[in-house]
Order: sequence, then structure tokens, then C-alpha cells
Amino acid sequence: MLTSREELDAELGGAARAWLDEALAEAAHEAARTGAPADAAAGTPPSAASPYASPPWELRYAAAGRHCGPEHADSVRSLLLVEARAPLASLVRLYEQGTAAERRAVLLTLHLLDLGDTALPLVEDALRTNDTRLIAAAVGPYAADRLAPHAWRHAVLKCLFTGVPVAAVARLGERARGDAELARMLHDFAAERTAAGRPVPEDLRTVLALTAPPDEDGRPGPPAAAPATTEES
Repeated sequence: MLTSREELDAELGGAARAWLDEALAEAAHEAARTGAPADAAAGTPPSAASPYASPPWELRYAAAGRHCGPEHADSVRSLLLVEARAPLASLVRLYEQGTAAERRAVLLTLHLLDLGDTALPLVEDALRTNDTRLIAAAVGPYAADRLAPHAWRHAVLKCLFTGVPVAAVARLGERARGDAELARMLHDFAAERTAAGRPVPEDLRTVLALTAPPDEDGRPGPPAAAPATTEES
């Protein structure tokens, strides 16, 4: 969960606050110098991201945990990305060259930047991993707004398969409502698990209930029949 600048100032020590002030000033200077708003949405495809020298604020991004503590690193990195109005090339560079923690902060911030659909390859890459930290970050508000229905359904299944709580999926109830195809996929997944003698995640029942179409008054309809579960041996 990201925290605000005000909350960070209340929790960070003097040296960390001073470092953050300097880092955000560098990010703001870079945004003003490059005119980032005009470039952020256009960007270039990830495969064509610039390999050249990184601006100073990107070096600060990598050092956030060391200076502000790992518990604040996501929020500090997110603030830097927003202040820099980070263009796609920077996001790709930080994601591809970063640690898992640095990648997670990129994913957590995508919805706060003016990127259009251009950052979807980063979300798709995270969903191909089995790193639950990245998967949970990838199914946030940006994915809820931008992922096509088929890809979004598979993202939900990826959460169930890897044990990421479906509470991490932004706008789950809204996007799942009345989704008969998602309901079918959930039943198939449950059947495969049961046939293999493996338990069906309780979260699957939660999502399945959300797929019920609304009644004629717009209220949630009755949930679909839940699949049988197999107890842990």
C-alpha cells in the first residue's frame, strides 16, 4: 500500500526526509527539462527503450530502500515516478534493470501516470512470472482499466493459481459481474484441481459468486453453483 508524502514525512527521520526532498527536486527538474507530459503517453515500445544514460532521479529510485528504509521504498519510488512524470522509456528501464522490489513499485504506480495502453507489456510480463509480489502489483488499477477481457480473466486465474489473494485485484466485482466466460473458466480450473486431488482455493468461490449477472433491477443475482472442493490431505 502506497503512503502519501505527508505520511512519509511523519515517519522518516531527518536524514531520510532531506534525501527525499533532494530526490524529488531532481525528479521535478528532469520533468520540467524534458517536457515529460508530452512524451509519457507516446513513449516507445519496451523493446526500443533507450539504453543510454539514466537521469539522476533514476539512480535515486534504486537507492530508495537504502536511504528511506525498505518499508517505505514502494511509496518513495512511486513519488519519484509521479514527480518525474516518468516516460515509458524510464519505466521500462527501471523495470527491466531493477530488482523485484523496484519492479513492483513501477507496477504500483502505472495508474498514476499518463501512459494510455503503452505500459501493458510491463503488466503482461509480471503476470507471466510466478513472483506473487509482482502479480499482486500487476492486477491493480492500471490493469483494471486497461487489460482486455481475455487477459484480465487469465490474470484472475493466475492469482488463484499462485495464491495471490483476489482482494488484490482492482475492481474485481465490477469486472467479474455477469462474466459467464470467467465463470466457465473458474469451473474448469476447479475441476482440474479436484481431478488432481488438490484443494480448490476458497477465493475461487468468492470470484465465482461475483460472476452472477445482476437481476433486472441491477442488483446482484444469485451466485452460480460453487464447485466441490477437495480437502487437504
